[in-house]
Amino acid sequence: MRSTKSASNYPPIRSRSITAVACGPSAARLRIAVERRLLPWFLEHARDLPWRKQRTAYRVWISELMLQQTRVETVQDYYRRWMKSFPSLKTLAEAPQRDVMKAWEGLGYYARARNAHKTAKIINRDYNGRFPGTFDELNNLPGIGPYTAAAVGSLVFGLNVAALDGNVIRVISRLHRFKGDPASVASRRRLQSWADQHLVPGRAGEVNEAMMELGATVCTPKAPACHACPLRNVCEAGKHQDPEKFPVKIRRRPIPHRHVGAGIIINRARNVLLARRPDHAMLGGLWEFPGGGQEDGESLPACIRRELLEELGIHVRVGPLLVTVRHAFTHFTMDLHAYWVRIERGRPRAIEASDYKWVSVKDIETFPLPIADQKILRQLKRSDFPSF
Repeated sequence: MRSTKSASNYPPIRSRSITAVACGPSAARLRIAVERRLLPWFLEHARDLPWRKQRTAYRVWISELMLQQTRVETVQDYYRRWMKSFPSLKTLAEAPQRDVMKAWEGLGYYARARNAHKTAKIINRDYNGRFPGTFDELNNLPGIGPYTAAAVGSLVFGLNVAALDGNVIRVISRLHRFKGDPASVASRRRLQSWADQHLVPGRAGEVNEAMMELGATVCTPKAPACHACPLRNVCEAGKHQDPEKFPVKIRRRPIPHRHVGAGIIINRARNVLLARRPDHAMLGGLWEFPGGGQEDGESLPACIRRELLEELGIHVRVGPLLVTVRHAFTHFTMDLHAYWVRIERGRPRAIEASDYKWVSVKDIETFPLPIADQKILRQLKRSDFPSF
């Protein structure tokens, strides 16, 4: 059962000398608060999460990849299913990419899955199946940047490095009432410097995890529970009663909206043509109902005819609309219009697509699909093939 103990139950902070890196009275006071208040708080309030059990470099690495840009509540089921399919780095390295992408289906940011597969192969081949234990070696692996290298390095190998994710950025921005743009390179360096100063030597993994937990459960983006925060006595934003102003929100450009045409290409055997997106493309490695973006002044049927000729080398007849689905990405929103299509001339070739397959409707779900195409598939399963 979760305790209701508040920060006021912890002893007051008193200044004391420390032997770690000299960083001024404020940094020293914050580090003391982290050691005396945050770490005991985390020990008592840490959530029961699957990746915190049987901790290995592989399990920590996969959890950190999944948690990037994704809520903990969503990740838990994906993580459990992943570990059943790929219980070790070796099983991941030896798995077909299609199986890896299918296991990741719906999590988004699919480069994470492709890079995980590449990294598993590299570690299995070049490191005898064991994760390298230095920050630089970890940081040089595909898809592992400074944050993931710090998380794995501190939690598994005891490296004294701070992991700076969104939750930690929010906590530190409020602790210091930092008015810089957290997306800028200079601000990130400043925030990283502060995060490094807050570490308790020898306990970096605990501090990193505690900071993340604090940001996820107490120091939340909206309505933070400052009364329950173990660091409230050293928080500048809390002192000024304006924590929700931090991190500073910079006004961004409006998100564009796009229209995309897709072809449900059918043959006499009542199979549907799927195309595989190139690895370097957005949603790379996933399979889709082929098509592309509508150009200015172009009708959707004309868009589909043009795209299928460029992508697969086929001339097609576009039939009736099956369904329009809306989907939001990070940088744009999209209406995806799926039309029934038949080939009039030519045979499919992988020109801009990296591969293609004729698939029965019942087998399409075995392929890793983008979320928007999954919505089309649901409608396709309920529909009869038209005559046109």
